[in-house]
Amino acid sequence: MPLLMDTAVTTPNFDTAPINQSLTSEDKLRFLRDMMRIRRFEQGALQQYSQGKIGGFLHVYIGQESVAVGTVSLMGANDHVITAYRDHGHALAVGMNMNECMAELLGKATGCSKGKGGSMHFFAPDKNYWGGHGIVGGQTPLGLGLAYGIKYKGLTGAALCFMGDGATNQGAWYESLNLASLWDLPVVYIIENNQYSMGTSLDRSSAFRSCLAERAAGFAIDWDTCNGEDIYEVRAKTQIAIDRAHKQSRPTVLEIDTYRYYGHSVADAKHKVYRSEEEIERYKQNHDPIRLWKARLISEGVLAEGKYDEMDAAAKAEADESIKFAEASPWPSEASISEDVYFEVDRQTIAGRTGKHFFND
Repeated sequence: MPLLMDTAVTTPNFDTAPINQSLTSEDKLRFLRDMMRIRRFEQGALQQYSQGKIGGFLHVYIGQESVAVGTVSLMGANDHVITAYRDHGHALAVGMNMNECMAELLGKATGCSKGKGGSMHFFAPDKNYWGGHGIVGGQTPLGLGLAYGIKYKGLTGAALCFMGDGATNQGAWYESLNLASLWDLPVVYIIENNQYSMGTSLDRSSAFRSCLAERAAGFAIDWDTCNGEDIYEVRAKTQIAIDRAHKQSRPTVLEIDTYRYYGHSVADAKHKVYRSEEEIERYKQNHDPIRLWKARLISEGVLAEGKYDEMDAAAKAEADESIKFAEASPWPSEASISEDVYFEVDRQTIAGRTGKHFFND
């Protein structure tokens, strides 16, 4: 049951929300630029995978760009992000550069994880970005831990924990919801509902009354839904959740409806079998976040067609350059295979040298 419909419906004017009224023309253009950069990067990654230069899996974010860009645009100094395996979009949205990301995909030493993590394990601690995790739902208790750390340190912040609709059926998430509510933790669980759990539609994989986010009610947690194709709405509703985390230290579950144009991963060769090509094309024509934001900015007098073409060319050139950078970068050394495994060993602490840990009584 695709949740983004083509029929006209009456919706609030989220562009008048306080968090959006303060946006400048440059802010709005930056959102468009960021979405275009994500798409061009992902298209370049698909090309590299098809040429056999990327090993393992590759989960592209094409079609969902407005979710990462809209939510991350609200982050403050003490807000953190953690996500699952479809992590490239979030990585670029928080400010990681294409070079370190493309190099990681190709397994090169200049990659953000030194070529050891690959597609599903992008990290940037300096940008409060904690991955990139390959286990379905495995990031949800880690997001809870980030929120616990924020509260423990007495900081005003929030942990934005992104997850797919399939992860809502994992037990670890429910354990996390229980603790988040019980301990009043500032975590925002953002469900990126792209309608399919791998090759299984939402209706066939998940039982719910009105939506997946409603499950949070059983844990006395506030929840809401959001149209992910509209950056104004994404920002307005995410800001409510962030404010709740900052001011009340309370969790939120926000379900954002979106859509992926490609399969679950590049290994999902049947993604046009369990859904029709007509459905995919309908989303591209009527719900594409870049197409819609472009039209919105043109109607607002913020964007000219020529400027759009210029921005797109720049995004493509940046992606092309990142491929050249990655191809020219060295492979990790054989000796580095034993590095970055244990914190203590890398730093040659007493515990790292002896294998013994000592604790105070």
